[in-house]
Amino acid sequence: MKIASLVLSALLGLSSFAFAEQTAPVEKEVQIGINGVYVPGGFDSASDVFVVVNGIFQNGCYKWKRAEVNHAGTFSHQIKSIASVSQGMCLMVLVPFQKEVRLGKFSSGTHTLRFENGDGTYVEKTLTVE
Repeated sequence: MKIASLVLSALLGLSSFAFAEQTAPVEKEVQIGINGVYVPGGFDSASDVFVVVNGIFQNGCYKWKRAEVNHAGTFSHQIKSIASVSQGMCLMVLVPFQKEVRLGKFSSGTHTLRFENGDGTYVEKTLTVE
């Protein structure tokens, strides 16, 4: 009797695990737009360069994931902001975000930073490294 009870408990546990797997929200990554960029000053060639981006997520299903940095040249850099979006029930409110984006070490000179949005538009800033 105890063995049958253990087997039944194990089967119920597995079926609830399988059900949880099926109902887990599916996430996908999307490129998002940003509204503004703060570029601090005072960087030199030994500094780790960073900027602060901000924007607004469309609803509560969006979460910041990462920034993809493409160093197109020595003084030209393209940055894409990526968020994960879960499918399912979402709070339909605008959600502001602000994130620090690390860009790495830059050579001395004036750099162009292009923050690309998912719709073909972009925000462009310049950064001077001493």
